[in-house]
Formats: sequence, C-alpha cells, structure tokens
Amino acid sequence: MKSHIQRVELAKAYRLLNHGPTVLVSAQNNHDIDVMAAAWACALEFSPAKVTVVLDKSTKTRQIIEQNGYFALQVPCFAQLNMTYQLGSISQFEAPNKLEICGTQLFYLDDLKVPLVDGCIAWLICKVIPEPHNQQAHDLFIGSVVGAWADSRVFRDGHWYFADADKSLKSLHYIAGGTFYTIGDEVKADL
Repeated sequence: MKSHIQRVELAKAYRLLNHGPTVLVSAQNNHDIDVMAAAWACALEFSPAKVTVVLDKSTKTRQIIEQNGYFALQVPCFAQLNMTYQLGSISQFEAPNKLEICGTQLFYLDDLKVPLVDGCIAWLICKVIPEPHNQQAHDLFIGSVVGAWADSRVFRDGHWYFADADKSLKSLHYIAGGTFYTIGDEVKADL
C-alpha cells in the first residue's frame, strides 16, 4: 500500500463524501470489472457508516454490483479530470476495453475483492444493503461501508485539508456537459 493512503475510521467515513464530490463507482464479479462516474452519491448514516448512490439500470457497473453485492466509491481529483469524464461517458457494453481507453489503473486493499482506482484521494468499500424497491424504482443503492481510506496529503485526522493542497489533488464536482468545478476556498463561520 502506498504510504500516503491511510485508513479512515468508519465513524468518520461520511466526511469523505459530505462535500459533494463526483465519485467513481467500481465493482468486480469474477473477471468482470467496471468503473463509472456518478454525481449522485452521499453519506446516509454516521454509525454504522452507510452511503447511497444512484446507478442507472443501463450501466455495466450496476449489473456487476447486482451480481456481486459489493462496490467502491472513490473521490477522484483534478489530476483525473479527463479519465473521470470518460468513465462517465463510455459504456463498457459498447467498449469492452473501456478501462484501458480511459487509462484507469486499479488496485486492491485488505484482501477485499473490490477494485479501487489508483490516484483518487478517498476510497470507501461498501456492501449493498438490499432494497429491491428503491433499486428498481429509483436506481438508488444503499451501501454499508466496510472499509475507508484517504490520501493523507489532503485528508488527515478526520478532516479535509484542501486550502493548501496542490490543485491536482482537489476534488471534482460535476455540473453538466463535461463541466466540473474543483473544490473552492475554505471559509469559516463565526463561532
């Protein structure tokens, strides 16, 4: 494991998503692996840590998750802008070599058979909590977080530190039509 990838306690895992970043969703079932971009993911509960993500029925990633029951959410950064957009624009059904086309490198942590995207700034491995009605009617998946990690260059002691981070490590926030923003300036309320 790379030295800048540090485990995040599950009680603080929600903080990896609470700033509203675009995420990459990855899954594997045997030799079948896919990664897609998603803009609609959020923390659901603190403890036990749970997340939600919307996954369209037409995606290969969703099909794999429905077969395997596990997925990962990861927070991509500015250095991965083009890859992130391509992962959200190319279907593996139409391009079986999608991950190669997008230049997506994968790795694994803790003997969990869920592929993680190299170069991201946070990773959450989740087990699907089956909710068939929500999944079919709303494309909404709920996951119980079983492991969480973050890049210590931008996330330490349960907090993001983007203010002094290199631009390449700032999270992406999707708007539409290939337009993203990176995380902005830090401001604090009077206490």
